[in-house]
Amino acid sequence: MKHSIPTKMNAFVLMGHGGLDQLVFHEQWPTPVPGDNDVIIKVSACGLNNTDVNTRSGWYSKAVTEATTGGQYAKVDESDPTWGGAPITFPRIQGADVAGTVVAVGDSANPALIGKRVITDNWLRNWNDPLNKDSSAYFGSERDGGFAQYTCIDSRNVGVVDSSLSDAELATFSCSYTTAEGMLARASVTESDVVLISGASGGVGSALIQLAKRRGATVVAMASEYKHAALAPLGADVLLPREPADLKQALQASIGRDTVTVAADIVGGPTFTTMINTLCRGGRYTCSGAIAGPIVDFDLRTFYLNDLTFTGSTVVDPQVFRDLIRYIEAGEVKPLLAKSFPLAELHRAQQAFIDKQHVGNIVVTME
Repeated sequence: MKHSIPTKMNAFVLMGHGGLDQLVFHEQWPTPVPGDNDVIIKVSACGLNNTDVNTRSGWYSKAVTEATTGGQYAKVDESDPTWGGAPITFPRIQGADVAGTVVAVGDSANPALIGKRVITDNWLRNWNDPLNKDSSAYFGSERDGGFAQYTCIDSRNVGVVDSSLSDAELATFSCSYTTAEGMLARASVTESDVVLISGASGGVGSALIQLAKRRGATVVAMASEYKHAALAPLGADVLLPREPADLKQALQASIGRDTVTVAADIVGGPTFTTMINTLCRGGRYTCSGAIAGPIVDFDLRTFYLNDLTFTGSTVVDPQVFRDLIRYIEAGEVKPLLAKSFPLAELHRAQQAFIDKQHVGNIVVTME
């Protein structure tokens, strides 16, 4: 079943790995056609995420050892710069965090979805084996995403949302908040924990603050001091500078102890060792990013002598997205929309995202 939609659309298309020049705006790009279980979404807004920058630049390649810059790297191994599954192919429409309205469905999809306001679950799964991480891929990476007027996704990857939030605000949630919730779940965070968060002003970091507080944990968040005022309403117990001169001393002064039970890291790079050294015996480290650099100094003695547990977190279980919809509708999480740009200004939007002067999330909207 299909509604009448145009055969051509506006879309920003990634033509290959490299700089922003590889993102090319098209006004006559073919509108997607739904497969049997798919839906077509008329996109209202689409959020930006680190994966857009990292995939474009090829940062996921093991040949790259630098921090995320958003620029072009001298060497990229074309076989591995992707979230998982098969290597990325071009041309590709990026953009994972879609908010919009279902306007058409495939023959086996539920026609009741037409007209519903939805956001997307970005993990593309084998729905015969949905917990199999090896068969998972990512929307906007291995399949065309939402930097376009229309996008197509499996009907099981949409969540109907009943909320007074704007479409731009809804487009801030999916990637950042499921990533954050996945990290906290892997680290088994409870109300008895003290959670230290790096990069707290970004999409995932600000989501970590809210979701860790939702679990009842004590939260210590690190971010540039000029961003603290914008972060304060999210409820962190303590806001510290992005890189305190003496982190253990800062913890002692602010929470009365110089250790934490959980380190939630999305920054990596030089701060990795500092964060690990704050973990108490039996503490847990969880990671879902390394924008300051993927290669770190790691003393195995700190790891094993302190009985630490390390968890990486990328692919999340389907229940995490369903829980997020519930949190949004109950008002248990707040969007942190930094700025919106029209789709045609995606270059400007992504440069603003790369510059990291914002707090929360940046989105593009369809006008």
